[in-house]
Amino acid sequence: MGHRRMYNPTNGNGGGIVAYYGTKRKVFISFHQKDRAEVDAFIDRWATRESVFIPKALGVSDNDDFIDSGNPEYVMSQIRAKYLGDSTVTIVLVGQCTHSRRYVDWEIKASLTQGEDPPNGLMGIILPSCGATAYLPPRLEENWSKGHVNCYARYWVAPSSVTELGSWIEDAFQARTTRADLIKNSQKMMKYNAECRVCGKTH
Repeated sequence: MGHRRMYNPTNGNGGGIVAYYGTKRKVFISFHQKDRAEVDAFIDRWATRESVFIPKALGVSDNDDFIDSGNPEYVMSQIRAKYLGDSTVTIVLVGQCTHSRRYVDWEIKASLTQGEDPPNGLMGIILPSCGATAYLPPRLEENWSKGHVNCYARYWVAPSSVTELGSWIEDAFQARTTRADLIKNSQKMMKYNAECRVCGKTH
């Protein structure tokens, strides 16, 4: 896809904290382990305390026996069965180095896979430590456009209210049927972690 760029996510317009009365969707959280503290804080606030969604936050690791398989279809099926499970939306929490992580790429690819079951809705949320800009994981970037024009995925700054986050999740859930034709998922899986464009090295 050529030179990667840093992107400003779309700003939301949420207000103060209010009770959330919408449907609680099951959400798979994709992230880089380096950002675990921020990820835990996000889940604690929005899932545990505010009850906006039901989280699934355990992802692919070096301990999985399928990571060395040369069969992409097998790997995708294992990720969907073992981690995505019955989740319907995938949120990628984007930190400084998330774009370079192969397991994040695999989780996004599995989320976008269309087969017997609908794909997961897909959205990215930038973590506070990144400020207002971050490099996107390539597969998320391919499914997003500035202004959310003719694209499957969405990309946001941190939500400011339960209503705001809930509406984002619901939009992603509905996209599984209303925008599925916009999914781009033909890129091969990342075989290795890429060089981080921020740190200039492969972690």
